[in-house]
Amino acid sequence: MTKVLIIAEAGVNHNGDFDMAKKLVDAAANAKADYVKFQTFKADKIVSKKAKKADYQIKNINDNDDSQYAMLKKLELPDEWHYLLSDYAKSKNIKFLSTGFDVDSIDFLDNLGIEIFKIPSGELTNKPYLVHIAKKNKEIILSTGMASMLEIREAIDVLIEAGSKKELISVLHCNTEYPTPMKDVNLKAMNEIAKEFDIKIGYSDHTLGIEVPIAAVAMGAKIIEKHFTLDRTLSGPDHLASLEPNELANMVKSIRNIELAISGNGIKEASESEKKNIEIVRKSLHYNSNLYVGHILKEEDFLIIRPGTGISPMRINDYIGKKLLVSVNENDLLSENHFL
Repeated sequence: MTKVLIIAEAGVNHNGDFDMAKKLVDAAANAKADYVKFQTFKADKIVSKKAKKADYQIKNINDNDDSQYAMLKKLELPDEWHYLLSDYAKSKNIKFLSTGFDVDSIDFLDNLGIEIFKIPSGELTNKPYLVHIAKKNKEIILSTGMASMLEIREAIDVLIEAGSKKELISVLHCNTEYPTPMKDVNLKAMNEIAKEFDIKIGYSDHTLGIEVPIAAVAMGAKIIEKHFTLDRTLSGPDHLASLEPNELANMVKSIRNIELAISGNGIKEASESEKKNIEIVRKSLHYNSNLYVGHILKEEDFLIIRPGTGISPMRINDYIGKKLLVSVNENDLLSENHFL
């Protein structure tokens, strides 16, 4: 079974603080995630200075400033930090990843040696951006928050027509609300995406808690992406809908357990671990009282009790009416050598 890829999404939860960014790498590594992922952008290239914050951003930051530009400007990840954080992640035995939000950021990340391009939900309808990524001929992970099936199809078609190989594309079911209400998760849509496009699927989660990504793995997700933070009470657009370090570690551990639980061959049979308990837990045919040579066995002569080291109660009818050749005592196991 292919291991589920777990991406710990630090995103912009570094709050513009390099030491905090390093601590986020530490937390992701300690949780045993496969990747720690940040976001790469220049505010001037992705948002108008007149653009307003989303409702959840206003609520989570609460700084009396509704400018999306001003918010993002403070959260840019400087170019130099990419190199430093990438090296630091390597020293912590976790892979570094970042989402580029514009073509210049994609080129920068490509030169940095990023092995996967993550397309955020907001760029799913950005054709020039999609074409630019497809031409890099690298693995692509496409998030689909806010998207319809038609829009997903159009994005996949653009990527393939621009040169991307379908086998290099993974699609993540996603909901772009922070936090996502449970009633809006619609996790069944993930498998509909897999069925419709015959493509590798995963789930990018913005709900509170860890149960939904765990459920997604049980349903077939091959990639899980989840925001995390050092402290959910920090000011910033994504902290409130993020896991704290201990929760991230619990999510990773739970996903690895689910992987093991669904890795069987699908054949119902006694497992190696439980075979030793068969004789202890099951029952056998025993005698209900002291009986003597020549006794003809009746149903009431049998006692069905543990252990299961003797003859199965499923065969009781084979012994009703048989004549004992030996005397037996109460609680003795029924044995084939008691009869002709």
